[in-house]
Amino acid sequence: MIDVKNLPDYVTEPLTDFSNDENVKAYKAALEKVNATLGTDYPLIIGGERVTTDGKITSYNPANKSQIVGTVSKSNIELAEHAMQVADAKFDAWSKTPAEERAAILLRAAAITKQRRHEMSAMMTLEAGKPWIEADADTAEAIDFMEYYARQMLALKDGKAVKSREGEHNTFEYRSLGVGVIISPWNFPFAIMAGTTVAAVVAGNTVLLKPASTTPVIAYKFMEILEEAGLPAGVVNYIPGPGGEVGDYLVDHPRTRFVSFTGSRDVGLRINERASKVHEGQIWIKRVIAEMGGKDTIVVDKEADLDLAAESIVKSAFGFSGQKCSACSRAVVVEDVYDEVLEKVVKLTNELTIGDPQDFLNFMATVIDEAAFKKITGYFDIAKQEGRIVAGGTADDSTGYFVNPTVVADVAPTARLMQEEIFGPVVAFAKAKDFHEALNIANNTEYGLTGAVISDNEDHIAQAKQDFFVGNLYINRGCTGAIVGYQPFGGYNMSGTCSKAGGPDFIGLHLQSKSISTALR
Repeated sequence: MIDVKNLPDYVTEPLTDFSNDENVKAYKAALEKVNATLGTDYPLIIGGERVTTDGKITSYNPANKSQIVGTVSKSNIELAEHAMQVADAKFDAWSKTPAEERAAILLRAAAITKQRRHEMSAMMTLEAGKPWIEADADTAEAIDFMEYYARQMLALKDGKAVKSREGEHNTFEYRSLGVGVIISPWNFPFAIMAGTTVAAVVAGNTVLLKPASTTPVIAYKFMEILEEAGLPAGVVNYIPGPGGEVGDYLVDHPRTRFVSFTGSRDVGLRINERASKVHEGQIWIKRVIAEMGGKDTIVVDKEADLDLAAESIVKSAFGFSGQKCSACSRAVVVEDVYDEVLEKVVKLTNELTIGDPQDFLNFMATVIDEAAFKKITGYFDIAKQEGRIVAGGTADDSTGYFVNPTVVADVAPTARLMQEEIFGPVVAFAKAKDFHEALNIANNTEYGLTGAVISDNEDHIAQAKQDFFVGNLYINRGCTGAIVGYQPFGGYNMSGTCSKAGGPDFIGLHLQSKSISTALR
């Protein structure tokens, strides 16, 4: 039994220490276990029932593109409607389930995930091409979301204090919203998928979960964890399917109360537009929670630790092959130290190991699929026109979708490489005459997600805190790696609704408030 009344304070889940031989053996054993399941067929889960369809989504290993990780039944409009009816019918009872019981389920799910940690991570190594350290961090973040959101709901369950006058008693309480559609991404196929799902669930909502079509198996494995943790059937319904069919249908549905989306700018804007339209039978304004990407900059001052700057740029640009909305895709360096920083970055980049993510020694692996490979490598010709490729600029898709880490020097601030979200291992360097100009360049995109400043000048750091227009600003470190409960994550402008996942306001986005005033007689 979990005693939710005496929980210890939240702390982030520690990352696995792979310098420990026992941890290395455990991860290898998990890889063997997951490899033994390759090719398994997975059903939909609607109202707790397994539903198998003739149509399939095939999940491939991006590092070995002929290898099938699994096949997953594909939802359609009829099944999506069935899932909506199930979730809608379940909402009343679930929303009235005490918050303590809902939180306890999250905490049990976190405990089960800890037991299966390496297995979940190994699945991402195969299905998403995540190297060990990146996959382990993904699983740790999923655990963090469950632990943190359980505690946040417990803090909100009794509402918040308001004033009462003589002769009245006033309360301010929270109520659940309804049925939510969760559309999760492939790049954090466990952490973001699980985090957005459990935030909705612990707030008393029911969910239709539509995971990314490239990573549906890890989402199915999470469904198994939720079931084992005691989540009632129908609270979360697993319905992977085409975005243009199932996704649009559910976003438009009059019983959809909110949509929680993580993905590209274009898809996010399309969802926001569709959700704004009122359909027959709809009695509310749909709420959209969206995180839509970034074009993130590390600014390097002339007064700075240049080794730290180079390390921060390389790690932030090329971790998980640059497939993070927070990845550093732009380095803006003050001209006094530009050449030195560029030289250090090129040296570190050329030392990176690239290959199959099942080998722990490889820092980088693949990009997610053929479409991503073609998009990213298509920027190589643009790079030759807009700057100088000083590292990388090559790729190989003969076995898997491998793109070498690429550094492009001397790029103009308004060039395509500095403005467009490539979502791959490409970083563009631009030169600034001084720190003030560097900040102006950093702010010249339509995005505003993450940014970092490497500087020893306290006045410049203070200026950046005020004027660098991003939702997550990091000083003297890289621009990736936000920790749940420590650095709430979400950005400005076209980076989304600044929903701040993993922060104290996130659960509130899945609730509505009710003011009750009682006259005392």
